[in-house]
Amino acid sequence: MSPQEFIELYEKYQSGNCTPEEINQLGAYRDNFELKDLPWTEAMGNKEAIKLDILYKLNHQINAPKKGFKKYWIAVAASLIFALGLIWLVSYKVHNASIELVQNSSADAKRPVMPGNNKATLTLADGSNIDLTDSRKGLLSKQGSVVIGKSGEGKIVYNAKEGEARSTAALFNMISTPRGGQYQVVLSDGTKVWLNAASSIKFPTVFTGHERKVELTGEAYFEVAKNKDRPFKIAVEQMSIEVLGTHFNVDAYKDEGVIKTTLLEGAVKLVTGNHQAYLKPGQQATLNQQQSFNIGSVNTEEAVAWKNGYFIFNNENIQSIMKKISRWYDVEVVYNGKVDERDFGGTVSRFDSVAEVLKSLELTGTVHFKIEGRKIIVMP
Repeated sequence: MSPQEFIELYEKYQSGNCTPEEINQLGAYRDNFELKDLPWTEAMGNKEAIKLDILYKLNHQINAPKKGFKKYWIAVAASLIFALGLIWLVSYKVHNASIELVQNSSADAKRPVMPGNNKATLTLADGSNIDLTDSRKGLLSKQGSVVIGKSGEGKIVYNAKEGEARSTAALFNMISTPRGGQYQVVLSDGTKVWLNAASSIKFPTVFTGHERKVELTGEAYFEVAKNKDRPFKIAVEQMSIEVLGTHFNVDAYKDEGVIKTTLLEGAVKLVTGNHQAYLKPGQQATLNQQQSFNIGSVNTEEAVAWKNGYFIFNNENIQSIMKKISRWYDVEVVYNGKVDERDFGGTVSRFDSVAEVLKSLELTGTVHFKIEGRKIIVMP
């Protein structure tokens, strides 16, 4: 597949129109996992710097506005990603023996477990549901004076005239993604929201009053429309996030035990109980079970990699990695024996089948897997 074909397929995937075969093709453009202490020759350069720099440029070019969009540079970046992936793969095969996954012999078990895609359910104010996976583009529903439609890019858009928005009683809708799903919605004020797998957002069809408030479970990336007179607030678990206009990611999965807020642009205020915290771009706040904030500088690309089609892991243990794999591929994960406690680092495409992702992990020689239908058994 040429770089140009990669670009076209990526755009097609973002709109939710890729076939399983095309998703497999996209998976060819992937990097691999490694242990954080795996040797790396000086001749190959700074591994992490090269990986993150190329990935950063590729993702930002792909997601750039149409105005000034330079596909030539995307093609160059895509070619570099592909070449770098080949270099890493050769390096792993030199240091590690190839290991095949053991699979059950049944027909269902032989069917590959494919990655998630754009699917969600829209729950209207009257309690009725619309399956967004199967819905065609165009008008979906009308809630009061608000028109709800599905765009050609596969996202849900709420349209309301400003005058009507002020006078209309609030009706609440909710968009929920299942395990193995993701979705994008544009709220009536123009705020863009990307939902990760097993997540939901509850919001009014129009924002009334002096603030714009939504409720979130799971993980989402926000690009909040600026309005200095009407702050945007997100209620998530026991915490509130307040912004005026900014870009940030919120990771609030209950099984993680912490809530992470990562700021890319603008400023946010976090409130829980008697504690408050303010973030600057490039910072991440972690709310722990003791209801206190830990704030530090982070690589923001790691936090939003899921939105751009990648997993990026930085010194993560196998348990943390498998939670994310379980949510995205909608599989059950069980452990058989004591697994190596060392951390992993690296990147992998979310377009890959789960077998391909697990093979990349197995190349480290420290963990093994057995796939039984939609169950993954993790072994030392």
